[in-house]
Amino acid sequence: MTPHNEANAAAQIRATAAAYGFARVRFADAVPAAGIDNYDQFLAEGRHGEMAYLQRGRDARADPSLLLPGAKSVVVLGMDYGHARPPDPGGLTGKVASYAWGRDYHNLIGKRLRKMVRDLRQEIPGFDGYWGVDARPLIERAWATRAGLGFSGKNCMMIIPGETSYLFLAAILVNIALPQDSPLRDHCGTCQRCMVACPTAAFTAPGQLDARRCISYLTIEHRGSIDPSLRPMLGRWVFGCEDCQESCPHNPADPNSLESDFAPRPGHAWLDLEWILRSPDEAIDKHFEGSPLRRTGPIGLKRNAAVVLGNLGDPAARPALKFALHHHDERVIEHARWALERL
Repeated sequence: MTPHNEANAAAQIRATAAAYGFARVRFADAVPAAGIDNYDQFLAEGRHGEMAYLQRGRDARADPSLLLPGAKSVVVLGMDYGHARPPDPGGLTGKVASYAWGRDYHNLIGKRLRKMVRDLRQEIPGFDGYWGVDARPLIERAWATRAGLGFSGKNCMMIIPGETSYLFLAAILVNIALPQDSPLRDHCGTCQRCMVACPTAAFTAPGQLDARRCISYLTIEHRGSIDPSLRPMLGRWVFGCEDCQESCPHNPADPNSLESDFAPRPGHAWLDLEWILRSPDEAIDKHFEGSPLRRTGPIGLKRNAAVVLGNLGDPAARPALKFALHHHDERVIEHARWALERL
């Protein structure tokens, strides 16, 4: 492809991306793979915890041609999701990470990527692509760093300097050469607010995360019992955690994404913990249909709710926790018992 054709293809991709709501678009060379050395170290040290799928997808992450034969470039896309957090209702409620307030981004962004690749196949002769958004073997953050969409902060988040880290990343491997964008320099400097803010000291070094201590991992990906020594550190986080982002000076006090689908649904930014513990599992699963909150499942939400109630220390939680002692799953019972002992 000639430089002229590369530029035309790049312009077409940017225009199509904008039409599907991707305000941030950058390009990178697909070879060699981005971030695989750090990824291998992460796996070798066991910092991925129980997320075995990260190990299973390692080879594809290391060799993009296994996903798209003839891959030459990567289109990196960003979509902001940040909205202002609704007021704290107080009482027996738990805090939810802001990415989970609205529609499930896997579904929304995935559908747009599929349509975008379909359109580009029609618009650019010989075009083919393989897309992913946090559910396929692509290290989106590493590609975004290489393409200069943002820089990787000490909290391992992709940060747009002076703007936000509240954004979803997606990537499309493509079989055509595109003009490459340049990486950004580090904009953290000596700041360590995120590392200090982390309640569980999950950052082992700047830019290195031990998922086994991360509250987001513990409340979402981890399926078993939460280490008793870590339970008090969860505070009010019932699903995910954003302490490292909330402390970052690059983030606005009141973010306002243009994507209304990610705006907080009623009762999703702060969960009614009594309702979680007293509701049938099936009712919880149905209630959160189409929401990222389904990820951890009813058992995980009940387990987390019990921990938060134990941390709140309000005797008013006793009836709901005693009700949870009759649940069929031992994980719910164990954490409810722990919370009652705390009270």
